[in-house]
Amino acid sequence: MREVMAQHQIFTATELVPLLRERGIDLSASQVHRLVSGTPERLSLQVMAALCDILSCTPADLVATTAENAGVRKTATSDLPTPPSNVAKLRPRAARILPDA
Repeated sequence: MREVMAQHQIFTATELVPLLRERGIDLSASQVHRLVSGTPERLSLQVMAALCDILSCTPADLVATTAENAGVRKTATSDLPTPPSNVAKLRPRAARILPDA
């Protein structure tokens, strides 16, 4: 994000605070600093849209993605519970319909 900011002559996070405020985003200087200097776990779409508007970019320009192989997951095949021995007792019995008396 800092590279995109530098392309627009914005070199500190505090310079973004009034620009965000103009777009209805009210963040403190420390919140904007954490947003710029770190990797946020969450980011609202309103903030993302305001940043894209300020920096004339797309979300893809601001978010770096990397793909990693997840590895093979182990499956538990022998850990399945054994069915009870009296399964026949658990089955429903057929209903008998008697004529009206």
